[in-house]
Amino acid sequence: MSESVIAQYGWSDRLALAFAPQAQAGHTPARVVAQHRDGYLVATDQGELRANLSGRLHHEAQEADPPSVGDWVALALNPAEGAATIEAVLPRRTVLTRRAADSLGKLQVIAANIDVVFVVSSMNADLNPRRIERYLAAAWQSGARPVVVLTKSDLSDDPQGQAAEIVALAAGAPVLLVSARDGVGLEALLAQVAPGEVCVLIGSSGVGKSTLVNAFLGQDRMTIAAIREADDQGRHTTSHRQLVLLPGGALLLDTPGIREVGLIDAEDGMSEAFEDIEQLAGDCRFNDCGHSHEPGCAIQAALASGALDPARWANFQKLGLELAAVEQKADRIAKATERGRLAARAKTYRATKRDHRGGAD
Repeated sequence: MSESVIAQYGWSDRLALAFAPQAQAGHTPARVVAQHRDGYLVATDQGELRANLSGRLHHEAQEADPPSVGDWVALALNPAEGAATIEAVLPRRTVLTRRAADSLGKLQVIAANIDVVFVVSSMNADLNPRRIERYLAAAWQSGARPVVVLTKSDLSDDPQGQAAEIVALAAGAPVLLVSARDGVGLEALLAQVAPGEVCVLIGSSGVGKSTLVNAFLGQDRMTIAAIREADDQGRHTTSHRQLVLLPGGALLLDTPGIREVGLIDAEDGMSEAFEDIEQLAGDCRFNDCGHSHEPGCAIQAALASGALDPARWANFQKLGLELAAVEQKADRIAKATERGRLAARAKTYRATKRDHRGGAD
């Protein structure tokens, strides 16, 4: 018997158990494989269907985030029209987020229910340890397994030396060297994702994500713009997120180039990405050490001895301040929203009392 369509997309006994109440309601399981302006494309055992949100979900999506590519959903089928309505979204096992471009505090889902996050950086002029730390913090926070991928190793004069520098800050995440031009490292890369698992590639434009997508698929799926020699930047041509089945049975969530990953509620990710600094801070003499001029500060001792890279410490402080700013902004927004809600309720109450008095006259 051939494997069902949704099994190819990662359907499991665990998901079937979580879906049981929806099954009793007569709904059909599906996975969101693409998101467009006019709706969603979902994979079901009946094939791929166009789907839109139910009225209730559409209303809820105004307050919270809507379904995203990678989500498992419950459908009400409309066979006559070859379409469906999304009635519910199953709880997410993992989620990769970033700060929306137009808001300091608004959460934007990049990928849902992913297993591996490939943090991609090029070994040309783009190699930036501080940027890799930022991406790693977001990857750890997602709940998925981070893997650092250093592309274009053929362009480096000392690939092993550069890789060793990244290994030192990767907090245990694998660091792989890849050269798509020479065909080096691609098999080791694919071995990180088992059949039915989902991977996503994040990194700046021009680092070789499109080339890796083509290598995964074994075909020239995407148009790859040439890198401008002046700034080593490429132009990623993917215009929307989509979940793609790979020849070996794994899945790739292909997403437009991510120029910035903003940290939102990423304390856990920060702790993972900067585990060495967290451990050092625990060795300070005072629990409330500010890590500046206090006696017995393990951070300052490590900086003085060279055990802690000053640039890494500065980046940790920068990201920490960014997190604090996000939390303060979110708190202000929440308080303003609550004030607005209470004011609206008071206005409705006053209007009701006026109408009641008018009816009594």
